[in-house]
Amino acid sequence: MAHFFFFYTQNTDSNYIILIFVYNSINEYTMKQLALIACFLLNVAYTQAQEKMIEQPPFSDWSSTSIEVDKVALSDTATVLHIKAFYRPKNWIRIASGSFLKGDDGELYPLRYGIGIAPDQEFWMPESGQAEFKLVFPPLPETVTSIDFSEGDTEGAFKIWGIRLDGELPKLKLPAEATVRVKKLSSLPIPAIQKGKALLEGCFLNYHPGASSDFTIYLSGALNLNQKVKIKIKDDGSFSEEIPVLTTTPAIMYTGSGAISLLLAPGEKTNIFINQREICRRQSKLHREKKSDEANVYYGGYLAGLSAEINKLNFQTEIDSDYPLFIQELKDKNAEEVKAYILEKQQSKLREIENLKATKACKAVLHNAVNASAASLLMFVPQIVQRVHIVNYKLEGEASKEYVKNNPVQLPDNFYDLLKDFSNLNTPEALYTPQYARLTASQTFRKAFGKALGTDKGIYFDLSIVANVLNGISEFTPASEEQLAQIAGLDNPAYLETVKEKNTALLAKIEQNKKKTGFTINEAGEVSNEDLFASIISKYRGHTLLVDFWATWCGPCRTANKAMIPMKEELKDKDIVYVYLTGETSPKGTWENMIPDIHGEHFRVTDEQWSYLMDSFSIRGVPTYLLVDREGNITYKTTGFPGTDKMKEELLKTLDK
Repeated sequence: MAHFFFFYTQNTDSNYIILIFVYNSINEYTMKQLALIACFLLNVAYTQAQEKMIEQPPFSDWSSTSIEVDKVALSDTATVLHIKAFYRPKNWIRIASGSFLKGDDGELYPLRYGIGIAPDQEFWMPESGQAEFKLVFPPLPETVTSIDFSEGDTEGAFKIWGIRLDGELPKLKLPAEATVRVKKLSSLPIPAIQKGKALLEGCFLNYHPGASSDFTIYLSGALNLNQKVKIKIKDDGSFSEEIPVLTTTPAIMYTGSGAISLLLAPGEKTNIFINQREICRRQSKLHREKKSDEANVYYGGYLAGLSAEINKLNFQTEIDSDYPLFIQELKDKNAEEVKAYILEKQQSKLREIENLKATKACKAVLHNAVNASAASLLMFVPQIVQRVHIVNYKLEGEASKEYVKNNPVQLPDNFYDLLKDFSNLNTPEALYTPQYARLTASQTFRKAFGKALGTDKGIYFDLSIVANVLNGISEFTPASEEQLAQIAGLDNPAYLETVKEKNTALLAKIEQNKKKTGFTINEAGEVSNEDLFASIISKYRGHTLLVDFWATWCGPCRTANKAMIPMKEELKDKDIVYVYLTGETSPKGTWENMIPDIHGEHFRVTDEQWSYLMDSFSIRGVPTYLLVDREGNITYKTTGFPGTDKMKEELLKTLDK
């Protein structure tokens, strides 16, 4: 009679080792020998397969918050990353088969396979928006203490840098210029108005080559509405940039991992040191509750103490910061009730500020910011009343337009008399307020504010005059002689000098545009709304089309147009026609001076035609893109720029049809 003995164990790749012994006969001696052999083999199998598990290893930086490393299992047979994914339900993520680990030994360890996920295939997220899977790589040498995970250098690739296998991040090393303990201000210095340049210097601490190569600074000073500056990051993570400013200028620095506030001023140096590992920890769902004594950013130079204090407090000054709740709580309220709601929220925030453990200078900045937020909202009370109704009652398309048309919101003459209580917005200290540019750019606020105060004199009114002209110049509208004369009458000569410089540059650009080619202005012609789109694209039948619904005032549209220039150059030999459609909300002069830099076929349609096109294609915002094949069929539609890689991929698909 045959006797079978089975022994099994499990290794880190989730494979079973089965030991089978077959004997025809068995005695006591054989049984003892067999037991010894089995114990030895099981011990060998266990020794080979035993693993070291690092729970929720800290890391230095990442490209996306969508995947996190929950565990790393190390053995002499494999390295296994236990991944937790956090993404939108019913949407997919994908892990590239070319993914790899890079150890601090400089070696690459390619992905072997996935457990619970198939590389290069769409992984659909469940209703919970959370999922788990494993990625298996070759074993690592025992000397490796840190690894990077990467899908490669493609756009949107998942990357996680500095995953610590020893469970601890190295001690943070700060440059000498970084201010850790700062001198706090008891009062705000009065900002000067003078033409000059601010010097911004700093670095990304523990920078990883292959992380962000640049970042964007958005200036939010009194004269900087929607102005941005792109800054290159050097290979060592440092950066330096001179930025023209006219006075103390709040700014927001946007990196791939969040927003950071700072202050700039003419003739002053601002140092900023970004601690990406702390920023990422705060974003992480697995690490955010863990204790840390580190700051997300360290400041030096100009008003470093004030910047550090504001950053640490992270006080939300926007009254409508929770926009869905804002809309919900205003349901069925009339204009007076909306005004009362805004003022009550304003006072509540001001009381919170008074109870903060902060310097008088910091409280003054926050106080002005809350007032600016309230004032901005008050200017839009009629629009807020209508928007609240449309959202709460889910009106769309024609129903929404009919409601706005048939329900105008009338305000009494004394509605804005309360602005007399906002007189601090007409003081130099208001220049520290990031929201101030919204007010200086608003001629509606200027009129109402002047009426409430009984004067049109003061720093706000001077800045509003200058901002109106500068905003026109940014929209390709040169300053008139009357406007230049008005600015010349202001007390500070820096205003006129700044406007003249920008106006001269615009006039030169307009002359250059007259010589540019590569774009064509087209007329839609006398056709019915129903036939409009077919008429526009019929001229290009037999070609693949990229149709771009855009507007001159749309920042993302303009950014996308610039981003696609290299792609268009790369595909210039392909049979692709780029068609750009805009409406009358894009001022004609502005449009005519923008499109020379946007090569393609351009149409500017009427408001009625634009509305019809929006409804026909269920377009809810710009930019929206349609790809049309040679037969006139729409093959792809997206609202929001999907990135050049995705756009190129879809274009090539359409070309192949």
